[in-house]
Amino acid sequence: MGPSVAAVIVAAGRGLRAGGNLPKQYRRLAGEPVIRSSLSLFAWHGEIAAVQAVIHPDDRGDYEAAATGLRLLPPVMGGATRQGSVRAGLEALRARAPDIVLVHDAARPFCSTELVSRAIVACGETGAAIPALTVTDTIKQVDADGHVAATLDRAQLRAVQTPQAFAFPALLEAHRRAAADRREDFTDDAALAEWAGLKVAVFAGETGNVKLTTDEDFSRAEARRIASLADLRTGNGFDVHAFGDGDHVMLGGVRIPHERGLTGHSDADVALHALVDAILGALADGDIGQHFPPNDMRWRGASSDQFLKFAAERVNKRGGGIAHVDVTIVCEAPRIGPHREEIRRRIAEIAEIAVERVAVKATTSEQLGFTGRREGIAAMATATVRLPWSW
Repeated sequence: MGPSVAAVIVAAGRGLRAGGNLPKQYRRLAGEPVIRSSLSLFAWHGEIAAVQAVIHPDDRGDYEAAATGLRLLPPVMGGATRQGSVRAGLEALRARAPDIVLVHDAARPFCSTELVSRAIVACGETGAAIPALTVTDTIKQVDADGHVAATLDRAQLRAVQTPQAFAFPALLEAHRRAAADRREDFTDDAALAEWAGLKVAVFAGETGNVKLTTDEDFSRAEARRIASLADLRTGNGFDVHAFGDGDHVMLGGVRIPHERGLTGHSDADVALHALVDAILGALADGDIGQHFPPNDMRWRGASSDQFLKFAAERVNKRGGGIAHVDVTIVCEAPRIGPHREEIRRRIAEIAEIAVERVAVKATTSEQLGFTGRREGIAAMATATVRLPWSW
């Protein structure tokens, strides 16, 4: 078993230089808040056990909207400085006592899963490691009058990024020491770690892992995000299940009381089964029966939410995202209307997408066919996903 790893996402800054009335981490790129990309990256990463966001008290509403459906710890409030905010995040993780903690700026939405994995490996080898890029421009030191004072040797210079990775106990102790000494002037955790006597290693960063600061940054990032997810896919799914003995049906992950139950694969959630096939269809990745064979006893009576979670993870692992899902349930009974919003919320929660990306509709078949004879329930689904373009 590898080390336990947690992440602190720093999002308490005001960041208004980028323009607009919102802090930069809540401005939208391709329709989604910047911070959601950072939160999703770590929430979905298979090596990250806990994600702790640190936010400003005034941003709670914006944060909750951006974090909808993601597996995250409750946010904590930040301090007056970035350093104070990171310390608040570390203190919140103290009870979990991870072996390694990664600290990442919320305004770096293009960090890759590979960079996160490299950070974990590098920290495991050294105890403290930061991603960095070699400097290609000539760097001048300028005096107070605006005159060149020196030309620095760029071979020894690096442009530093996040996530920065540290042994958790060592970083927490360093932050506490700095607070006790009233040192709040460190601009990143590596500088604080160096002050505390820790040796910090450097590993290769990514040129695309930019920090968004100005309005020009956002213009470039918007174009990049749209271009990076230019492969727009649509998939369809259809499923039916017959009524049998029981006192409820599972539809869209919600238990709905009914005079009969549904029979079939797992818990016979016809809505989720259709949706899973729609997502897998958009990926050209088989169907639910291929990944979860109905003759495999492991899935007998299993909750279908794990099937939807699996399909959503397949999208995420390919660097994409679910743009929208639309489910239509066909039955004479039970009535779906009273449960519609709960079903939407549950699908969004399982798939870890915003609820406004989930549509649920219901109709009858006008007493025609097997659904009209109340012999079962049918469902149709459409899923739209965005993937990185590849030929």
